[in-house]
Amino acid sequence: MSQLRHDLRLPLVGWGSPTHAPSTPARPRTRAIEQERVSSGRAWTRRYQAILRVTDTLIISASVALAFIARFGFDSLTAHSDQLLREYALISGLILVTWICALGLSRTRDVKVFGIGPTEYKRVFTSSVITFGVLAVFFVIFNVDIARGFFVLALPCGMLGLLAGRWLWRRWLNKKRLVGHYLSRAVVVGDARDIAHVLGQLASKPWAAFNVVGVAVPDGRAVSASATVSGVPIVATMEKVADAVTRLGADTVIVAGTPQGGSDYIRTLGWRLEGSAVELVLATCLTDVAGPRIHFRPVEGLPLIHVDLPQFEGTKHILKRGFDALLSGLALMILAPVVLVIAALIKLDSPGPVLFKQKRVGQNGAEFKMLKFRSMIPDAESALVALKAQNEGAGVLFKMKDDPRVTRLGKTLRKYSLDELPQLWNILVGDMSLVGPRPPLPNEVEGYESHVKRRLYIKPGLTGLWQVSGRSDLDWEQSVKLDLYYVENWSLTGDLMLLWRTVKVVLKPAGAY
Repeated sequence: MSQLRHDLRLPLVGWGSPTHAPSTPARPRTRAIEQERVSSGRAWTRRYQAILRVTDTLIISASVALAFIARFGFDSLTAHSDQLLREYALISGLILVTWICALGLSRTRDVKVFGIGPTEYKRVFTSSVITFGVLAVFFVIFNVDIARGFFVLALPCGMLGLLAGRWLWRRWLNKKRLVGHYLSRAVVVGDARDIAHVLGQLASKPWAAFNVVGVAVPDGRAVSASATVSGVPIVATMEKVADAVTRLGADTVIVAGTPQGGSDYIRTLGWRLEGSAVELVLATCLTDVAGPRIHFRPVEGLPLIHVDLPQFEGTKHILKRGFDALLSGLALMILAPVVLVIAALIKLDSPGPVLFKQKRVGQNGAEFKMLKFRSMIPDAESALVALKAQNEGAGVLFKMKDDPRVTRLGKTLRKYSLDELPQLWNILVGDMSLVGPRPPLPNEVEGYESHVKRRLYIKPGLTGLWQVSGRSDLDWEQSVKLDLYYVENWSLTGDLMLLWRTVKVVLKPAGAY
């Protein structure tokens, strides 16, 4: 029983207690309970899907109308024949209907992708490209005479509009989720230890969008009004899960680890949940593995999970290098006036060089000179010895919130990460990447444990998971875990999302000192 009452003391974002105590008969539903179930159960998905459907239709209609007007213009509409205008109106309608159907067939409004990861954006992008590819082939085969400008303009306008619309609705959705709405009500099933692990993982990842309303354990003696696992009430035994799901209005059952009874229990549980529209989710022991690396292949009733091993060379890395060179080169040209202004301000603020060069360790242990705008006094390195006792960093890192070596201008440069702009040159010449692990110092690398050296398998980055997850506020273990996760799971799509998140972090800095 003590294990069942074990409390991880983690902030369970969006988690709540069950609607009814498990040891008492079901009470009459109150209006508050009904409202909770509507805003945090299966009903919200239909409402949110309808919102997306309407938004998508309006955006596509607007993009097609914009292309139509750009083709003909407001003033010249009357100058064209009614027949031509009717043909273009028909083509516009065909594009609209085909595009909307493609979004639906590509499952861009699937509850599994709401507010989670890049999959929703990928599906919107892919379905849009396929729509115009199919239509282009159709127009060629049937010799449909259409102005290319009209056709080409509708695609980028509509695609950007759809992605922006999904992003805005995602922001709204995640704000609602932070206060406990628009979540899937879940019951977690399994042994207490496995349940505690799943609850801890969900607590650290609130975007998983589950409101855990109860847990089910093997031991019937543990089911009481006060028994909990990690603060979540025990609502049933594993044999009575289906009854608890109905009583609590849950729409998801999460099986943690390998439950007692193994595959036979899971099969029986699936039978008991049939016809209830409840989702059955299996929480495997796979951790720190991103979705794109996981593939499922059923072999005559045996579901196999394939996990791609990390690759540290090949086409994907060549594309990443090209992406880095292109964006860093453009950024250096666009930001040249800003760089010159910052350089002048540094000269006026304090004596010393404009740039600070420091030896860092890059890919496969190769050392390079990393460039930064100087934000400290010129003899900052020699002054570090006297400050070692005041280190507020973790592991082998040295950090101080009120470092006396930082200049007045340097505080502002660090707060908004402007001191790191010269690293765009390091990226252009190939020492660094736009996104990657934090570039370590040689003495830090000397203190690495063997598994931490995996951070050096790819190039360090100007930004990364560490940048958007707290920066200096992270402890050593968190920093290592984020870097290792990125090293093994990075993708170009993920890099784009991290760059976008970096912009938001720079505008609203946290953990920068």
